[in-house]
Amino acid sequence: MAQLEISTQSQSMTLQLSGRLDAQTVAPLWAKIRQAGACEVDASGVTYCDGAGVALFYTLAQGGATIHHLAPPFAELLDVFQIEKPLFKAAPPSPIGWLTALGKATAEHKTALRIAITYLGELSAAVHQVLLAPSKLRIREVLATASKNGADALPIVALIAALLGMILAFQSAIPMRQFGAEVFVADLVGLSLVRELAPLMMAILLAGRTGAAFAAELASMKVNEELNALVTLGLNPVRYLVLPRIIATTLMAPLLSACAVLIGLVGAAIVMLSFNIPIQTYITRVSTIVDLGDFTGGLFKAAVFGLEIALIGCYRGLQAGNGASAVGAATTQAVVSSIVAIVVSDGLFAFVFYLAGW
Repeated sequence: MAQLEISTQSQSMTLQLSGRLDAQTVAPLWAKIRQAGACEVDASGVTYCDGAGVALFYTLAQGGATIHHLAPPFAELLDVFQIEKPLFKAAPPSPIGWLTALGKATAEHKTALRIAITYLGELSAAVHQVLLAPSKLRIREVLATASKNGADALPIVALIAALLGMILAFQSAIPMRQFGAEVFVADLVGLSLVRELAPLMMAILLAGRTGAAFAAELASMKVNEELNALVTLGLNPVRYLVLPRIIATTLMAPLLSACAVLIGLVGAAIVMLSFNIPIQTYITRVSTIVDLGDFTGGLFKAAVFGLEIALIGCYRGLQAGNGASAVGAATTQAVVSSIVAIVVSDGLFAFVFYLAGW
């Protein structure tokens, strides 16, 4: 066990160290010797000294202390550290100018853009291979993905759609009731659900459920080196894993949107009955204001949203890093990127449809 005795005589301090100086016994001494400064150190009683003890002596010497009577084997260890030279202190980092920061940001975006273009190129090549040889497409994987991320998502989509239709009808009927125009709530609900709310609501739910699942699955496979194993076996991960997920999600998104429209209209019809609007009148108004073009336009938007969700979810999963946090980071990026892409593309659809007179 290490022992430390401190004595002060005529304004000078003397430290006497003895015993074993190793990692376990040196630790309690650091707080006592840290403020020692210039003093005399008597090390004649030290019987053992390893790297931790040498570090203790080195710290004392750097503070101005003089070490006496240290056994030769231990002194040789201490001499290796060259006590006469001060500790190296790294220079503070120089500030980064705006031009350097701009260059770094441009290089990072250039790399990200190159990776994204490569991903789309590999996906296009996989689609071309499947078109030339349809047997290369994993039909069972497409059906399994469609069932898991499409049919299994129907309950939550139905619940949200029903509540959305009821809330929209109720909130619209209250102010219109003041003018005796409750019947026109059917027009508002029908157009809103078919054109905008059903595809958008379905896409956001799909992004949080399916897009996150795709990113987590592929990121876990990358962390576990399963993607590298597929490449070693001669299988293209994009064609083997990504393409079935994209096809299944793109096909299921319009079906989910159509179900959301029908269920939302039913929920609105229940509210309209409470306002003494006959169900036949409600159906007539909806069928009059909503035409086939509105319905097909909403389904087309839903298909594009599904394609974006699958593309982004798989991309974030394939580009995940290594480590335990990579899966969570990829999942978060997939959901955020998907929602941003959905909102931006929805705005573009609104502008294009407006120019087209829709």
